[in-house]
Amino acid sequence: MSKEDDFLLILENGISFGRGGGPRKEDDKVKTKAKKKKYITGAHGSGSARQKAKYREQRANRHKK
Repeated sequence: MSKEDDFLLILENGISFGRGGGPRKEDDKVKTKAKKKKYITGAHGSGSARQKAKYREQRANRHKK
């Protein structure tokens, strides 16, 4: 293929960067610990998580009177 043929192919079909095609299914959800209750409240023992929980609480209560 020549460069012109490659260019036309890209124009017609677009560029794919190799990501798995198709829409996500319900069972393909990303599971993360960050949204679990213990991590949000800092109850699992990590000092970093406790500090983040403190900041989250302060932010949530900032405009409440």
